[in-house]
Amino acid sequence: MMEQRELEKRLDECIGLVVGPRLSWDPVNQAMIRHWCDAMGDENPQYTDPDFAANSVAGRVVAPPTMIQAWTMAGYTGRFPPGSKGLPAGANSHFDLLTEAGFVSVVAVNCDQEYLQPVYLGDQVSFTTMLESVSERKQTALGEGYFTNELYLFYNQHQQKLVEMRFRLLRFNPPA
Repeated sequence: MMEQRELEKRLDECIGLVVGPRLSWDPVNQAMIRHWCDAMGDENPQYTDPDFAANSVAGRVVAPPTMIQAWTMAGYTGRFPPGSKGLPAGANSHFDLLTEAGFVSVVAVNCDQEYLQPVYLGDQVSFTTMLESVSERKQTALGEGYFTNELYLFYNQHQQKLVEMRFRLLRFNPPA
């Protein structure tokens, strides 16, 4: 198992490394929007009624902003579409480093999203992610671990930034 000082040094080297872009498998489409709205109980006609949407400020159907990650998820296989990029060559993944060091459990702490532009039918969404910070080792009620802050930037096919998302996780080693 990796010594704490070595782990923290290697984690610090991960800060600022940009991963991606990671592409979406499919363009933004009405079927996925309809399924999402049905699952969430969201009846906003801006998302599902083309006639209503045509007379709205956007002038057309838009996807629910909170759906942004759904367009780019790798799914169960963990694979991203051809053309997606991972870590820079020779770089370590903070996620892998923490797993290797025994911090195998994960809990989402919070997620903040800032919506900058609407997502329209036909948009091809991509994202980059970057580790912004890692806390000192902390003792929590769940176990000893590290809080990580990640920045996700989502773009459309025109490289217009759609959403900024900050995602905070606790990677921890649960008590035996």
